[in-house]
Amino acid sequence: MKDTLRLSRRTLLRGLGAAISIPVMESLVPSALANTAMENRPKKLSVFYMPNGLRMPSFTPATTGEHYEITPILEPIARHRDTFSVITGLAHYNANALGDGPGSHGRSCGAYLTGAHPKRTEGADIYCGISMDQVIANHVGKHTQLASLELGIEPQTLLGSCDVGYSCTYTNTLSWRSPTSPMPVAVKPSDVFERLFGDTLALDEDARQARLATNASILDYVLDDARRLSPRLGMNDRRKLEEYLESIRAVERRIEKAAAQTNDVDTSQIALPAGIPQSFEEHVKIMVDLQVLALQSDMTRVSTFMLGRELSNRAYTEIGVPDAHHSLSHHGGNEEKIKKLIKINRLHMTQFGYLLDRLSNTADGEQTLLDSTLVLGGASLGEPNVHDNMDLPALVAGGGLRGGRHIKEPKDTPMCNLMLSLMHEMGVPAESFGDSTRSLDALYS
Repeated sequence: MKDTLRLSRRTLLRGLGAAISIPVMESLVPSALANTAMENRPKKLSVFYMPNGLRMPSFTPATTGEHYEITPILEPIARHRDTFSVITGLAHYNANALGDGPGSHGRSCGAYLTGAHPKRTEGADIYCGISMDQVIANHVGKHTQLASLELGIEPQTLLGSCDVGYSCTYTNTLSWRSPTSPMPVAVKPSDVFERLFGDTLALDEDARQARLATNASILDYVLDDARRLSPRLGMNDRRKLEEYLESIRAVERRIEKAAAQTNDVDTSQIALPAGIPQSFEEHVKIMVDLQVLALQSDMTRVSTFMLGRELSNRAYTEIGVPDAHHSLSHHGGNEEKIKKLIKINRLHMTQFGYLLDRLSNTADGEQTLLDSTLVLGGASLGEPNVHDNMDLPALVAGGGLRGGRHIKEPKDTPMCNLMLSLMHEMGVPAESFGDSTRSLDALYS
C-alpha cells in the first residue's frame, strides 16, 4: 500500500501558471518497479545539423575500424571518441538535381531528414516529405508534453527564394510534419524557455514581456510545491531535485542577461530578435542547455538543432574568420580559403562536443543522458565546393550503441539506411524510409 501512495514519475511542480516536469527519481517510482524503471529508460533522439557541408578531406579518417586516426575536424571531439562512430559513404540520391537545375543547398537541406526530392518552387506550393524525426515524434510523442523540439541559431528568411528556384522554407528547417507542413525553428532562447517551462497560452505578448522584465524567477512560482515534495524524497533525490532546479535558474539568468544586451553592430538590415546573445558560442550553449533540460525532464524525446541555416553567410570574427561562411565553402581550391573553412568546421564541431559534454554529464536514472539519447551529427552536403550530396559526413553517438569506430559504407549507400536504423532504435516499426534498402547493420556489429 505504501508504494501506491508514491508520486507518479510524471509528477509536476505547479504554481501560478508554471509547470515543470522533474527528472526521473527513484523515490517517485514504486519500489517493486524501481530497478526496471531505471534499466529501461525511454530512448531519445537529438539531431545536430551543421550548415554548408564539411571539408571532407579534413573530416574523413584515412582508415576504418577502431584504430582510425583523429582528423583535424574531429579533433575538437576527440575526448568523446569512445562514444561516437564516424560513418562515411552515405548518399542522398534525391538531393540530386534530377532535371531541376541549380539549387543544391535548398534540395540538400530539404532532403536531409526526409530522403525526399523537394519540389522546385519559390512559391507557397512547397512539397518535400515527412522527416525522420517527425516519424519518430509521431510514435513517441504521446508520452511527452511536446512531441518534438525544433531549435536553431539564425532567424528564418520568410519571403522569396534562398537558393536558385527554391523557397527559403527548404533552408529554414530540417523537420517536416508532412510533405507540405514544415516545422518552424525557434531561435530565441526566451521563447524556448517559456515554451518549456511557462504557461504561454495564458500570456499575451505584453504580459510575456512584462514577466521577462521582472527580476522574479519563474521558479518562485513552484518553490512552495518543491518544498512540500522534498521531505518525501530520499537524500539522493533531494540533491537531484535541487540540482535540476538550479540548472533551470542558471539558464534563466543567462537568458535574462541576453535580453538586457544592447547591440554594438548595425542591425538595420537584418531582423535580429531581441534576447539573442551577441556571442555565437553563448547562443549555442544556451540552446543546447535548453535541449538537455527538455530531454532530461522528458518534456520531449525528439529534438533537432540547426547550427545555422543552409546558405548561411555568418562571419566568425571570433576565430579570425571575417569572411562569409557560404562564400568560403566554395573555395575553388584556394588554400587560404580552405584553411578558413576548416576553422569554421572545427568551431562547429566544438559546439557538437559541448552537446556531448552536457549529455554525458547529466544523469538519467543510473546512467547518463547520453546513454539514453541517440545523437546524429552531420551536414546535408559533404564537400561543399562541389555541392556533393553523395558522400555525406555523419556522426552517431550515444543511445547505447557502440562507438569508437570509423564505419565506411559502400559507395552511394542511401543515407536513409541510417535514418531507418535510428527509427528502429527509437522503437518505430518501419520497414522502409525514403529510398532505404536496409538497416545500417554495421551500427550493431
